[in-house]
Amino acid sequence: MKEKKKQAVGETCPWGFENPPFTREMKETYTILSPDIFPIHMRLIAEIFHMYGYNLEILRSRGRQVIQCGLEHIHNDMCYPAICMCGQQLYALTSGEYDPHKCALIQFQTGGGCRASNYIWMLRKALHNMGMDDVPVLSLSFNRVEKKSGFRVTPMMLAKGLVAVIYGDMLMLLKNQVKPYEANPGDTDRVLDKWYAELTSQMKRNRGLFGRSLARNLRAIAEDFHNVQRRDVKRTKVGIVGEIYVKYSAFGNNGLEEFLESQGCEYMVPGVFPFFQFMFDCQLADREFYGDGTRRASALSKFGAALARRFERTFRKALEPYPEFVVPSTFAELRRLGEKNIGRGVKMGEGWLLPAEIAELIEHGYNNVICVQPFGCLPNHIVGKGVVRTLRETYPNANICPVDYDAGASKVNQENRIKLMLAVSEEKDDETTGD
Repeated sequence: MKEKKKQAVGETCPWGFENPPFTREMKETYTILSPDIFPIHMRLIAEIFHMYGYNLEILRSRGRQVIQCGLEHIHNDMCYPAICMCGQQLYALTSGEYDPHKCALIQFQTGGGCRASNYIWMLRKALHNMGMDDVPVLSLSFNRVEKKSGFRVTPMMLAKGLVAVIYGDMLMLLKNQVKPYEANPGDTDRVLDKWYAELTSQMKRNRGLFGRSLARNLRAIAEDFHNVQRRDVKRTKVGIVGEIYVKYSAFGNNGLEEFLESQGCEYMVPGVFPFFQFMFDCQLADREFYGDGTRRASALSKFGAALARRFERTFRKALEPYPEFVVPSTFAELRRLGEKNIGRGVKMGEGWLLPAEIAELIEHGYNNVICVQPFGCLPNHIVGKGVVRTLRETYPNANICPVDYDAGASKVNQENRIKLMLAVSEEKDDETTGD
């Protein structure tokens, strides 16, 4: 039997078969399917892809059939986020809604020591087993973008993506603090839609990306949310932390935010941008603690961290005129909070950032904290559940509730556990007020 001839610009999987390249010609006719990772941010990121000629579509499919598709084609020992994200993409290819011969898949990866670094190979192996070897799989990573491919991320495209994360954080932060109190249902969503359209329009013209124009937009966003008419009602404040996908994705956390809304809660989810800062800090920690990495990588991380601090100052300054809004801590403060509970060298998964975010939420008045723990994310379980006792000693009023998420977990059991947490919170409030 003749050995299969390798494609000129393909990439060979560890199992020996080829993954086809994404060519320049495909840019015009192919749909790139992406899992829904950060629901608010991804709307802006998808628009940026469209600006540069890529037809990126964010998959919103949810339900048991999507999970089942992931279980059928991805090894069931893999982490729950892999089952969800890869399941969404593979389900889309088999749903009849898309032409598999005109689709590509994309995964956004951190490139760290995590099972997520294997999602690309898992998808390629699943596609091979499904007889879909002709579907390209693209990787967009912090430290590796597809080589020998027609898929290109230009510096301006990258800059817009970074700014989209900052805008997404501001929109998410204020939406979460305003929507539970809005006097006219739908006002908050209308503000969101207004700014999606405005920011997309500006980015098409290379506006609103840096300096004064960025600051002006952030101030205007804060003012619009401030002007939403609100009711003076009491809400139970709940923070959400955990593994980065399940923390934000409604599919991954079984509609956690919707459930908390139905229970009369105000919830706070830490922003995505601090995770980027965490990644820069991890590079510096590798060099400092383990002697790993190059001087060049260290210098780039220092530059990235310094640039991030400038964005951070602009973000925080935009919120200064509105004392009713909680302002996120600086990354330096997050590091301090993290080091009170666990070493900075603990950086796998969400590492020390996870307990730091729990401490930040508690110090901002969100004493009830749900820590979402997906199956297979061992670092998350260790730095999540492992620091609960220490955090409770530091914050006696903390009401921390780890909740497990996996393909076989019952949504009813998850919601009952959260209801118990809320009941404990209500009892503590009654004790405090003497009722």
